[in-house]
Amino acid sequence: MVQKAKILLVDDRPENLLALEAILSALDQTLVRASSGEEALKALLTDDFAVILLDVQMPGMDGFETAAHIKRRERTRDIPIIFLTAINHGPHHTFRGYAAGAVDYISKPFDPWVLRAKVSVFVELYMKNCQLREQAALLRLQLEGGGGKASTGGGVKESAGLLAELSARLAAVEEQAEALSKQLDDESADAAAVATAAHLERKLTGLRRALDALEPGTGSGPAAVPSPN
Repeated sequence: MVQKAKILLVDDRPENLLALEAILSALDQTLVRASSGEEALKALLTDDFAVILLDVQMPGMDGFETAAHIKRRERTRDIPIIFLTAINHGPHHTFRGYAAGAVDYISKPFDPWVLRAKVSVFVELYMKNCQLREQAALLRLQLEGGGGKASTGGGVKESAGLLAELSARLAAVEEQAEALSKQLDDESADAAAVATAAHLERKLTGLRRALDALEPGTGSGPAAVPSPN
């Protein structure tokens, strides 16, 4: 069963949070509310999120300050942030948003379809990265435990079966990642999304090479498993 991704919605106005939930409910993911920057940072301490929708203008800790805290934490620095603002901003205000680490900056009122499409891209990338981490973990287990079993016929068969299963799972992730990359190219997506997809494809290529090195007859020793992060 595929676990749903979590999307963090940060806004001090309940009606805005309700509107975001209505727009994003069609994605069928887990939507988590936070009514302040402090509450958002607390949620980020325990949960992993695919993307953060962050209101700029909030009392106390505003969106820029909240984003700065998020980017300073090692655990959360790579989570994409989409700023939402009702302020009639100029280029300087927009630049401040990107400087704070945002991948996008959207003015209210925004097109619900556009927002949903942008969020869905980052959810897909997050899910692919989760799958990649799972395949890397399985491959590490094979590398750590394969040596002791290879001397017996049963161990060889067990290792070969696990390698075949890993290869099939990785092939499915590779196919989905390729389709996502083509979709991003066709839709002229944000540069940040395209860069994230390219990073994912590089990690998949490294994992495929490591897996191929374990196949019988390659003459290679255990390959280093690439980090999925």
